[in-house]
Amino acid sequence: MSDLTTLLEVGGPVAALGGGAAYTRANHPGLYWSAVGGPISTFRLLSSYASVMEACGLTVAPSRLRILAVKATTRREVRPVPPRRGIIRPTATGLRLRLRLAPGQEPADVAASAERLRHAWGVHAVYVSTVKPGVVELRLVGFDVLRKVRMPRKVKVEGGFLKVPVALREDAMPFVRDYRAVPHQLTLGATLSGKSMYLRHLVAGLARQDVALVGIDCKRGVELAPFAPRLSALATDPDEAAELLPVLIKEMEDRYDLIKARQGIAPNLPDEEITSDIWGLPESERPVPIVLFVDEVAELFLTATRKDEERRDEMVTQLIRLAQLGRAAGIYLEVCGQRFGAELGKGATMLRAQLTGRVCHRVNDEASAKMALGDIAPEAALAACAIAPERPGLAVAGDTSGGWSRIRTPYLSLGDAADVCRETAHLVPELPALKPFRPDVPVRPVETSAPAVQPHPVTD
Repeated sequence: MSDLTTLLEVGGPVAALGGGAAYTRANHPGLYWSAVGGPISTFRLLSSYASVMEACGLTVAPSRLRILAVKATTRREVRPVPPRRGIIRPTATGLRLRLRLAPGQEPADVAASAERLRHAWGVHAVYVSTVKPGVVELRLVGFDVLRKVRMPRKVKVEGGFLKVPVALREDAMPFVRDYRAVPHQLTLGATLSGKSMYLRHLVAGLARQDVALVGIDCKRGVELAPFAPRLSALATDPDEAAELLPVLIKEMEDRYDLIKARQGIAPNLPDEEITSDIWGLPESERPVPIVLFVDEVAELFLTATRKDEERRDEMVTQLIRLAQLGRAAGIYLEVCGQRFGAELGKGATMLRAQLTGRVCHRVNDEASAKMALGDIAPEAALAACAIAPERPGLAVAGDTSGGWSRIRTPYLSLGDAADVCRETAHLVPELPALKPFRPDVPVRPVETSAPAVQPHPVTD
């Protein structure tokens, strides 16, 4: 009986502690990492750093001066020299440290050993980035941050105008949609893939800024109509889009005329006042930027009659012109769709070539993934094809420079995004050309609360 009591006294707390740790690791990985995983991985790194570097082939032969110094002071064996390690900095999702590479090494050597380092130090992933020549930074991620997305509380975005933190990257860094750096983007995703959630975050983030939002939603407006209070213009079918696009082209041409007027270069005009886009204009003369959201872009390409073909060719030509010339005029494109391929018709490939940014959610066919990411990197298209339906919001984001990463958008309800647009409706800029296309905003009935005390008639 005493043995059983001792077993219960000792085993009970141990079982409870183990069960609590397993529950915390499964449901609250960030808390588990801070309390258990982080200290364990830090101990592994400190205790095995030299041996792990040597096993990964990241060491170099010591210099002659080092050999002579070691032999003169001690009799121990002279071992290969690993990269010099900096201070380990813990984060909420992992560890960060910098390495000063030994002579003859390059960052690609460390990146090639990232998978070995991950297993050696017991972390979820290891990412390598170059800080400056001879110095790389290792970002160790302790758990799968894309399984349950939680954006950082404070996202430092320098010059936050036209920048929206819209998702979380697999290395635990925020994915920021920067329209100044990547003016136009193609976003693809099948039904229930999370494309609409990505679009909500973009609209909600831009709604708080001094930007004109224009929408073309060929699904009868079901995606963009809830954001009507903040939209400067909205087209809900191809016919309305055919009327809206020429107005945007005219607005772009007027802005170019404004820039050309500023370029009337006189002999005494300072160099800093010569500009080739709206951002070089004085703030008092600078027109407000315009972001055009095109949802279900394939609907603009589909035709049934010859008359539809003429309208299609005209709209596609106007979209291509906006993509080619719109950046300098402060007009940016966000082209979204479920399917995008060369078989859509003339102009599809040319339009894609102008869209620098690419975001591909789960798609129903491999051709769409290759259309979005194939010209960036073949492995990026393969990663997009491997997205499981159980992870909506997961996507592969890249640009035409060749870099890409996995991202996932956090949940944002349609009601919350619509509330943001309703609260920021006063920020809609005055653009007379777009006024005929301003969507009707339904007036919400004012809710009146019933009085706490019901009145009673006065009787004699």
